[in-house]
Amino acid sequence: MQFDVITLFPAFFETALQVGLIGKAVEAGLLRFRVHDLRQFGIGPHRQVDDVAYGGGAGMVLRPEPLVAAIEQARTEARSRVVVLSPQGRLWTQARARQYARECDQIVLVCGRYEGIDERVTAYWADDEVSVGDYVLMGGEVAAWVVIESVARLIPGVVGNPESLTFESFEAGILDYPQYTRPAVFRGYAVPAVLRSGHHESIERWRRLQALRKTFRNRPDLILTPRWTSPPVWWAWMAEWMEWVEAILEKMYPAPRSEEAEDASDHRPDRNEPTSEGPSGCPPR
Repeated sequence: MQFDVITLFPAFFETALQVGLIGKAVEAGLLRFRVHDLRQFGIGPHRQVDDVAYGGGAGMVLRPEPLVAAIEQARTEARSRVVVLSPQGRLWTQARARQYARECDQIVLVCGRYEGIDERVTAYWADDEVSVGDYVLMGGEVAAWVVIESVARLIPGVVGNPESLTFESFEAGILDYPQYTRPAVFRGYAVPAVLRSGHHESIERWRRLQALRKTFRNRPDLILTPRWTSPPVWWAWMAEWMEWVEAILEKMYPAPRSEEAEDASDHRPDRNEPTSEGPSGCPPR
């Protein structure tokens, strides 16, 4: 996967590309990065990249000429996508990250600054406009790194254990379950006993329940305003847990049965057998 970043602050990415799993993936040749300094495409002797907004208003707007020149130089792959990072964009999600990882060989990320970029760049030279959340940053560099990390970790070989990509937040349509490690008791707070029981079926059931609980508490919108077109994995979990809870409640609070009730049930007439009485206890005609 090739990542190209167009930015006014290329130094932002220098250290980030050398550390962690991203740095290892770069060394292994799984990921390639090119950072393009937008100032190098600036206009005139002062390398101007911004100007006042038509119609007035506060702040400066990035001009289209430097941005388009940088995009045209950066875009080299057939299966490439140019993405503008902007608060006005579509919300970035795990599903979108999977789509990019599956469909793209190159992602060109355009980092906005100031009041934004000329809309003509977004409309005619970009393939997508992305927002990483309902808040405003000082520039698109942090948002670009969010896109890079979320896509890069889905490229085969970047993450050591592929199972860690399957059992995590958003992959099942809900948040991940809580995690614990040693010590078993820390300052009076203990790890849930079920996780130390060694009973794998009970552990899996507990984790699924906790994942739903955390989702209802922290992100109820994932369940109350679903974005899926078919029932998600956790839909079947709900039915399983309801049956499980019902079975536990029946064991904890069994229905009382007296000897008279048992005798009455043994002598209860079959509904299909005729009786000497008609409907509502009236004698037959």
